[in-house]
Amino acid sequence: MSFFETLVALLAVAVLLLQVTRRLNLPYPGILAAAGVAVAMLPGAPTIPIDPHTALALFIAPVLLDSAYDFPLSAAKRMLVPILVYSVVAVLFTTGVVVCIGVLTVGLPIAVAVTLGAIVAPPDAAAATAVMANLPVDRRVDTLLKGESLFNDATALLLFSAALTVQTGGGVSAPVVAQIAIAAPGGILFGLAFGVLLSRLRPVADNTVGGTLLQFVYAFATWLIAERLHLSAVLATVSGAMTLATLATVNDSPRMRVHSFAVWTTIVFLLNVVAFLLMGLQARSILTAMSSLEFERALAFATIIVVGVITSRLAIAFVFHWIVIHYHRRGGFLAPFQHSETLLVGWAGMRGLVTLATAFVLPADFPERDLVVLTAFAVVLATLIIQGATLAPMIHFFRLGRQDLFRQEVDDARRSLAEAAVVRLKNEMGPEAEQLRRVFSLSADDPASPSVMRRRELSLAVTLAQREKLEELRDSDLIGPTQYLELQEDLDWQQLAAESEKRRRITES
Repeated sequence: MSFFETLVALLAVAVLLLQVTRRLNLPYPGILAAAGVAVAMLPGAPTIPIDPHTALALFIAPVLLDSAYDFPLSAAKRMLVPILVYSVVAVLFTTGVVVCIGVLTVGLPIAVAVTLGAIVAPPDAAAATAVMANLPVDRRVDTLLKGESLFNDATALLLFSAALTVQTGGGVSAPVVAQIAIAAPGGILFGLAFGVLLSRLRPVADNTVGGTLLQFVYAFATWLIAERLHLSAVLATVSGAMTLATLATVNDSPRMRVHSFAVWTTIVFLLNVVAFLLMGLQARSILTAMSSLEFERALAFATIIVVGVITSRLAIAFVFHWIVIHYHRRGGFLAPFQHSETLLVGWAGMRGLVTLATAFVLPADFPERDLVVLTAFAVVLATLIIQGATLAPMIHFFRLGRQDLFRQEVDDARRSLAEAAVVRLKNEMGPEAEQLRRVFSLSADDPASPSVMRRRELSLAVTLAQREKLEELRDSDLIGPTQYLELQEDLDWQQLAAESEKRRRITES
């Protein structure tokens, strides 16, 4: 099959697997990666090479931009210390553990061991987002996991670049040190400047398909230009997205916002699906490069590394938890998590595409390259399947789910918005103002009350009658296709406003 035919077949398999994971309540990243491995082992299975630099830009940049744009800056400030601990200290500590294991068990050179540590240390933004998307937990826990996933890649990639440069260059030089020193601050400044530039250009393309396309061009361009300038592409992308979100105003086009949200939700999900499938398909290229003895040695080493990586994060989680408790008792500003929440944070350390892509970027003559690549793949697959599949049961077992609180927050916010509308209309006169006041007063009612449920039923029945009439008008050729689509969209919004919260949302699987 051609590349395109293979990709279509893989997407068809992915759709089927996504329905299975939805019904079994399993996270899709691990299942898709495992399916990719299974497909790769079949006779005549396709070989789809991944260019690591392209993979990072294609799969990671949009996910980071999407997550960072929606990540509130105020939450980042409140959780700054925990985010820094997990995105910097945890990555460095995990790297140190991997270095010790690599040197003591198989005698890896220090630079090679540091390279491996930087590859497997950071939990992946795409994996974390995909697994936690439909698992509402305490807001602070959610903020920490999402905030960490935005910044830990920067720490790991900077460490990886430094170790790789030292190994291939034979030592540390002043230019290398200078380049690494400016990568992080330079990436942040570049992201800020590029974000301000796009915010000025964005109104020109508002309410057009080109405006949404510009957002994707910006995401990829930020990453690629930062890499060309030898700056941190991760920090450039994150700071740029946060700049765009900060500069957004209440007067921005709602039509553009709705359209962009729909497109980005679909594209980011598609990229996640393809990325995890392609990860699994790389298994054949890894295994065929090794003899049976090399494979046994690598598998034993990879098992130790998997245990070390998982244990390291749990250790950091509980050590930091105890430190926070100690300082909180002395009047510290950070309130500690529950013990079970700390366990959840420590366990939510799935690795993904960043780990695999950085492993594949290693030069062909890199010492112990096959061992490093297989170990990286084992860490990705093990954490996605073992940790990813047990997160939901863990949340249910420890009763960490906050579905009721989440629902209550939304209901309270809706009532507050309706009350704000009523206050604004307080001094307005006339039948139009009175009608609007009545509408918003009704919106402030309890959504579970019988009167609200009855109004929803009537509204849905009315909308259905209007849809039937609209179909009659089109079939009788009394309305053109463009006008039909415009009125159909109006009825869609009308129906969505009357639907339950569950029916309004599109789930990922």
